Amino acid sequence: MNHHLGLAQIVDFKSENSYKRVFVDTDNFGISYLDVLENSYRQSNTDTIQFNILNDLAYYWHTRNLTKALQFAEEGLRLTHEKKDTLWEGRLQITEGAILLRMEKLDSARTVLESAMKKVLKKDLPLLYTQLGYVYERKGKLDKAADIAMETLQLGEELKDKRAIAVAMSDLSNLFWKQSRYERALEYGLKSLALFEERGLNDLDYDFTLYVVGNCYLALNRHDEALNYFEHSIAIGERYGFYNNLCDAYISKVYLKAYLNNFDEAEIAGKNALKYANLLDNNFMMMRSWLAIGKLQNLQGKYISAIDSLEKSIAIATDDFGDSFYLSQAYEELGKAYAGNHNYREAYQAYAQYDKLKKLIFTTEADQHISLLLTEFDLAQKESTIMVQENQLKKQRSTQLLMTLIGGLLLFILLLLYNTVRTNKKKNELLKKQNTEKEFLLKEIHHRVKNNMEVVSSLLSLQSEQVGDSKVADAMRKSQHRVHSMSMIHQNLYVGKSLSSIKMKAYFLNLGSFILDIYGASDRVQLICEMKELDLDVDTAIPIGLIVNELLTNSLKYAFPDNRSGEIRISLKESGNQLQLDVSDNGIGKNYHHKIEGTGFGTQLIDLLTRQLDGKMTLNINKGTAVSFEFQNHKAA
Repeated sequence: MNHHLGLAQIVDFKSENSYKRVFVDTDNFGISYLDVLENSYRQSNTDTIQFNILNDLAYYWHTRNLTKALQFAEEGLRLTHEKKDTLWEGRLQITEGAILLRMEKLDSARTVLESAMKKVLKKDLPLLYTQLGYVYERKGKLDKAADIAMETLQLGEELKDKRAIAVAMSDLSNLFWKQSRYERALEYGLKSLALFEERGLNDLDYDFTLYVVGNCYLALNRHDEALNYFEHSIAIGERYGFYNNLCDAYISKVYLKAYLNNFDEAEIAGKNALKYANLLDNNFMMMRSWLAIGKLQNLQGKYISAIDSLEKSIAIATDDFGDSFYLSQAYEELGKAYAGNHNYREAYQAYAQYDKLKKLIFTTEADQHISLLLTEFDLAQKESTIMVQENQLKKQRSTQLLMTLIGGLLLFILLLLYNTVRTNKKKNELLKKQNTEKEFLLKEIHHRVKNNMEVVSSLLSLQSEQVGDSKVADAMRKSQHRVHSMSMIHQNLYVGKSLSSIKMKAYFLNLGSFILDIYGASDRVQLICEMKELDLDVDTAIPIGLIVNELLTNSLKYAFPDNRSGEIRISLKESGNQLQLDVSDNGIGKNYHHKIEGTGFGTQLIDLLTRQLDGKMTLNINKGTAVSFEFQNHKAA
């Protein structure tokens, strides 16, 4: 892996999350990650991040070089002491304890861990308990180690910390394996792996658990499965530089290959185990590596070589070594080697030592204690399962009751809605019938109004023919035209689709056609209505219709003398709340100007109607006559 790539992935002091914690936030890096951390921890701009990086450096260096790991731990402890940061001092003490126990300083490790217990948070305790459990395991006190693992498991469940639960189950699996409870060990190991895999991070403890599960399969003579787990563990160990786990896995691989009589591969595995034990500079791993090689040599019948290897293993295990479990195995194998070489006195002495150590580890009390722990734990698990099931049943009953209530409520609402829809349907049918009746009555009213106006118009026409005075007759004819223009409004309402609005373009064309016919000008004067379809209410349409009637009448009377031809244009536009009416002709213009400015009734009527509509009029008599009006469009509510 490229060093700079690792740096960008783990540490970036320009970003808000400047440190992606290794094996917590990410595992997307390779074996150089410790170099990355070492080169960057001094650049940190906050104490917390610096302490975090230092702690990770110390903890993960202890899988490669215990001396260097201890140096980083001591550096972190010095800085936290200077800054008076008790919490991080406690966390670094947990890491220091992990290092010391792997340096065979078991009592010092226990003292440091017990001191840290008073300084850290509750969420830090699972890691602390795990290291303390390893101390007791190394001392051969498997019952005490099992107690601590159970306590870690309960604490993990209380904190809902899946990783803590996984680590505790991994430790229990390893302890049961040491007690030859292989089926139970495998059960806990597989549960642990499942929890680790939920996290999706390949960390140190996941790697170790793969090795533990492989040991269980090996003990159960399921060799192919065992090999798969060992190979998986080795792959992760090589990626991240977990020398201690690599040594563990290669030691077990020696046993596996030896049992399968693949002695060449077993020897290669033994050499790899020694290589990583030397790199780690760890007596515990060195002792176990020579033990594995001694076992292999016994199986090969190389008893002299086995004696040499096993004596090396025992020599490494000094008085402070503490681990009676593996030391007892070394004496057992040494007894076999001496016996195979016909050195029976030495074999007897080795077997005697083996029996002595085995009795120290596998006492009846310890075995009964662990069995009791298992029983209590299984009972607690069953009780927990029963409680979960009871809670689920309660939830199911509550859910069923709730669903029943909701179903009843929905049924009631549906019945209510059905009744409402049915009632509304009847109301709508009644309203529709009433509306039809009202529409019919309104049309009938408009029809009668139109007929009445036609009667008035006819009376005015008859009267005008009997009047001798031409001015009076002319005035009566104009009134007749005005009444007819209004009757046309009501006719449109009667025959149209709407009872409240008039289509003005059609109305203007009908009105214009009527007036052209009256004055006999249809063949010489063209009416042009350039406008879009526009609907107006009756109160606005009638005044505008009367205005247009007056203007059309004036144009025909004055704009085209001597039977001149021409055209009259009408346009009505709507813009917001404004209406603009334009009526223009291409007649004689100036003579017409004299007439429009007169004091006749038509001019007064136009002015009155314009004011009624809150409008104003503009007159232009250049090249004909053009009259423009702007009205307020008071739409009916």
